[in-house]
Amino acid sequence: MKRSRFTEEQIIAMIKEQESGVPTAEVCRKHGVSKASFYKYKAKYGGMDVSDARKLKALEDENTKLKKLLAEAMLDNAMLRDVKFKKVVGPAAARQAVAFLCQSFGVSERRACSVLQVDRSSVRYKSVRPDDKPLREAIKQVASERRRFGYRRIHILLKRQGIIMNMKKLRRLYREEGLQVRKRGGRKRALGTRRPILVPSRANERWSLDFVSDAFTDGRRFRVLAVVDDYTRECLALVPDTSLSGARLVREVKAVIAERGMPTTIVSDNGTEMTSSAVLKFCQDTKINWHYIAPGKPMQNAFVESFNGSFRDECLNETLFSSLNEARAEIRIWQHDYNTQRPHSSLDNLTPAEFAGQIRLEMQAA
Repeated sequence: MKRSRFTEEQIIAMIKEQESGVPTAEVCRKHGVSKASFYKYKAKYGGMDVSDARKLKALEDENTKLKKLLAEAMLDNAMLRDVKFKKVVGPAAARQAVAFLCQSFGVSERRACSVLQVDRSSVRYKSVRPDDKPLREAIKQVASERRRFGYRRIHILLKRQGIIMNMKKLRRLYREEGLQVRKRGGRKRALGTRRPILVPSRANERWSLDFVSDAFTDGRRFRVLAVVDDYTRECLALVPDTSLSGARLVREVKAVIAERGMPTTIVSDNGTEMTSSAVLKFCQDTKINWHYIAPGKPMQNAFVESFNGSFRDECLNETLFSSLNEARAEIRIWQHDYNTQRPHSSLDNLTPAEFAGQIRLEMQAA
């Protein structure tokens, strides 16, 4: 609002002078104002004294301030409405929100920070962190090769490559690159109490057996016999075929025994192949203690069940098999990788082969 060059006292004095009988033209000429301006002053201040004019001026100033505050409050509300759907959590999100308000509403950075209650120093901060592009590429390379590995196992594999990185930093880069492994559906949880399974004290003390089913691309089904050493966690055999009878099971177990030696105990479920006459005769001839878990209690065969989960998640669900020969080749490659390259969390992130070799060295030293 344009400020008048006359004060309230001067304007009221001009009006009083005109009301005392001095012609309007002479009053206007004396004070250097036009008749239009004089009558505008008279319409506003006519009949007032100086104190009334000052009160009117104070009310106008207060009204102007209130209008300004109301306009600013309405603008603040409009800005908050536009950013309320965005999660302003962390300095990076705050910088984006401030830039959005400055661009959309044409307000200053100070005003936007005040509305969002953000410290301007955090908005203006320029990172001095070195470029992490080589580390990101290394993480993505490992994650592309091991698509079902989380950041902990990726950390171990990078460490083997000589890339030393803090676990928290790796997790941050891992999440920023969107490499999180998504779970494939849920699984049933055991209810009630469970007796913990006893862990064997040496290699070849106890083996676990189980079957895993899958399908070829044309819909035909096939099964895989898995044999695991419960102490070293080594996968002793993975035998895929369209049909695996009890006699075939005994033949494969004998082949593993010829290479590894005789186990004390073998654990399996109550499937028809496991309870066949061929298996019973094998146990009678070799004196091996074949232990059957309780029906409907796969947790009693936890070691091979855990292995089956990794096998299905990292191999069967990741690969399409068009033929039995292709399945055998891919499964053989994965078995070698599992035993020699894949870190196992229950073995202090050693591979099963490394753990077995370490145990052999300790036994030789003793």
